[in-house]
Amino acid sequence: MNEHPTQGLLDIYTIRERLGSVAGKKVAIIGDIMHSRVARSNIWGLQKLGAQVVLAGPETLIPMEIEKTGAKVYNQIEDAIEGADVVMGLRIQNERQKDGLIPSIREYVELFGIDEKRMELASPNVVIMHPGPINRGVEMSSKVADSPSSAINEQVTNGVAVRMALLYLLTRRRSTSHDMY
Repeated sequence: MNEHPTQGLLDIYTIRERLGSVAGKKVAIIGDIMHSRVARSNIWGLQKLGAQVVLAGPETLIPMEIEKTGAKVYNQIEDAIEGADVVMGLRIQNERQKDGLIPSIREYVELFGIDEKRMELASPNVVIMHPGPINRGVEMSSKVADSPSSAINEQVTNGVAVRMALLYLLTRRRSTSHDMY
């Protein structure tokens, strides 16, 4: 329940690839914010780079005091998506739903599912993202996930490159003055 820094970095990289910059962009993160390490890393990273981060999800899946991070919380998904440059769905973790945090998957889809109608509220050049795996028809419809606006496959590809770069930087030998002799 902490953070997922490599996912945050690859998401930022993907947004920059698609939109050129993160600064000044509205990024809507929708879903199970409470249990998402991805949401926390994206909130911190995106805001550091000048994005406005907004959140939406069932009240039972929004951490108390999350607004102290600077993210704005909406109770209605439509308010979060309106004018968004990026819409990111988060996986509903079925293994965590045994606690009754949402009444039913059907109700979640009805109130918070990302579908074509809701996406009409977003920016015309919106980028659709999801850290995966997707529960198609739950977090978002297949039409949205497979649309030209979707960067989900790019996220996967960029994940390999970003993580390889980080491993390289973390494992390479650092030069010291002793190595020069």
